[in-house]
Amino acid sequence: MADGSAGQREWRVTGMDCGSCAAKVRGAVERLPGVEGVDVALMAERLRMTLDETQTPPERIEKAVRGVGFGIAPKGARPEKPNGGFVLPDGAFPDAAESSETDIEPEENDKPADEAPRSWMNSSKGRLVVGTGALLAAAWASRLVLPAEIAHWAFVLATLVGIVPVAQRAFAMTRAGMPFTIEMLMTIAASGALMIGEPEEAALVVFLFAVGELLEGVSAGKARDSIRALSKLAPKTARLEVGGKTREVAAEKLQVGQVVQVRPGDRVPCDGEVMSGTSGVDESPVTGESVPSLKEPGAEVFAGSINAEALLRVRVLRSAEDNTIARIVRLVEEAESARAPTERFIDRFGRVYMPAVVGAAVLVAVVPPLAFGLAWGAWIYRALALLLIGCPCALVISVPASITSALSTGARNGLLMKGGAVIEAAARTTHVAFDKTGTLTHGKPRVTDVSVLIGSEDDLMSLAAGVENGASHPLGQAICVEAERRGVHAAAATGGRALPGKGAEASIDGVIVSVGSPRLANARGALTDDLRTRAAALEAEGKTVVIVLCEDVPQGLIALRDEPRADAADAVAQLRNLGISSVMLTGDNPRTAQAIAEALGIEHRSELMPEDKVTAIRNLTTDARVMMIGDGINDAPALAAAHVGVAMGSGTDVALETADAAILRNRVTDVPAKIRLARATMVNIRQNIAIALGLKAVFLVTTIFGITGLWIAILADTGATVLVTMNALRLLFFRPAGPPERIGPTAKKAHPEHAAATT
Repeated sequence: MADGSAGQREWRVTGMDCGSCAAKVRGAVERLPGVEGVDVALMAERLRMTLDETQTPPERIEKAVRGVGFGIAPKGARPEKPNGGFVLPDGAFPDAAESSETDIEPEENDKPADEAPRSWMNSSKGRLVVGTGALLAAAWASRLVLPAEIAHWAFVLATLVGIVPVAQRAFAMTRAGMPFTIEMLMTIAASGALMIGEPEEAALVVFLFAVGELLEGVSAGKARDSIRALSKLAPKTARLEVGGKTREVAAEKLQVGQVVQVRPGDRVPCDGEVMSGTSGVDESPVTGESVPSLKEPGAEVFAGSINAEALLRVRVLRSAEDNTIARIVRLVEEAESARAPTERFIDRFGRVYMPAVVGAAVLVAVVPPLAFGLAWGAWIYRALALLLIGCPCALVISVPASITSALSTGARNGLLMKGGAVIEAAARTTHVAFDKTGTLTHGKPRVTDVSVLIGSEDDLMSLAAGVENGASHPLGQAICVEAERRGVHAAAATGGRALPGKGAEASIDGVIVSVGSPRLANARGALTDDLRTRAAALEAEGKTVVIVLCEDVPQGLIALRDEPRADAADAVAQLRNLGISSVMLTGDNPRTAQAIAEALGIEHRSELMPEDKVTAIRNLTTDARVMMIGDGINDAPALAAAHVGVAMGSGTDVALETADAAILRNRVTDVPAKIRLARATMVNIRQNIAIALGLKAVFLVTTIFGITGLWIAILADTGATVLVTMNALRLLFFRPAGPPERIGPTAKKAHPEHAAATT
């Protein structure tokens, strides 16, 4: 591919219901020349690869996928109905013909979430079940009224009609280099049962196989719908302001900078900034936060949130393909590609497992008759049952089904994770490292104390706000915000100027008013012993102190601090009760860091440059599993260095791109929630593997001893697949948020060995 002709190509593949289906699609194309980086996403129905079209044209890729029984269409084109698998011809069921994929509107072709739900009877697998069931019922009925010889051939006919499409897929996949598939096992088992004179069981096995495939499809559809429902959160239309009038347009056509109106009760059609209006907005569909958020001019709103109270005019900040909903959907779909280590192991295991099962079945069929003179028919029958029991479908689907459900649950609760590998790593977390500013704290200083020496608090705030009015420094802005909150008008000031490194000053009513650090007051001889003592006491609490001077006469002190988030201490306590140690990494001075850390009950390391944070993370990762939480550009290297990097939703794009996961709601308590979800997912995966292997082990023994037969074998395989899928779907109802933890001596003693590990 040195000629540079290779490029990324993507298709939508329909008809995939389980992990083995995805493996068949992957196997059909990855052997073709010029194909690299094959990625098959089961729930997103996506096939993506790097393709050198000079060696293999796209048409050959599509032919290979259709050859193994799946529908395929280029990204954005009308989805294609899978070929094969029908017992009865199109038109036998009018409803099915009327609701075929060709009725989908062109503009909806690339939006799977928008397709109308179809009844299981209208699907190819549903019709296969109905057809084989009807033929089996007819065969049983014929046995009651017709001679045994004729009834025998009725069962043979029912078996052949049902097994032919399965055999076609089996041989197609064999030609594609995949001989060990459930279709091939079914074909051998059904054909073998006919040969040894068991047509009744053969027909029943074919019917049960069809039922099992239908149930797999229904279960996969439920899991897929839970993700696709996310894309339905954003409305399809928006009320666009054009020339003083409003008109309804498609939301996907909105451009950055345009202004839309959002009426009470409407969903916000875009990510934007409120231009005018004040209203409570329900952001629970996007962030999971149940309490409506007050939105005023200048506030940001998310696509998919619901305006609750009054008309808002919103300026579009992001295009439809880059809004919050689109990013969540894209992240969840892309997360399928980041496969968990457990899933990769099971895939490797499956490649060895299937040939081993076939070999074992051959031995069961041949050794007892040859070595011990036992009946050929009985042992061939048991070998055929063993083949069906050996199907790895339940084992293959056990991990991706749980991962997909967890990703969907996380997305609904504002907890985004980029795939199964991240979930597995998060579940093993033993230490959490927090950035301070913007993560444990709000990221903006706030006025905490106002101490007056002369006059009133309002007078002091009026003078300070007058000097700082229009300031760009965060401390000055915080003083102005506090004055506005108190309803205090900033004093009219002239001649304002900054005093670099010290503060600012301006003229108010002909008097020079200065707002600056204790160092400025000291330089002007205004720092008395009492003032110095007060300032030192406030600074000991991690606060920044400014002194207001009128003609170098102290008027009072204002203390500011970047306050911890309301839930930060609770989050640290919850992590402690989960057996996880926490440490705060910050570039702040030791006194401020210590004050914040003591309030939260967390270890801390201060005066760290970005490279120092990376070193601290690497030191922790030598003997612990570390999750790093941050929000800024300076946190990106540390996020990448940790086993799991988590970005706060308010963080920079760099942090969000670098991180393995994100917290949309900016709540620190979502960190333990994310770990709870990851741990619950891994428990679910272990349960699924136990179900899949346990059932196979039980029926393997009963089959070899002749206790169970063919129809029980296929029922066990189908049942295991359905049980595994339904167990995975339980995660859709998991609630990651735990109860608030009591913060006190008891909580701090929960896991002293972990707390000691961070010191």
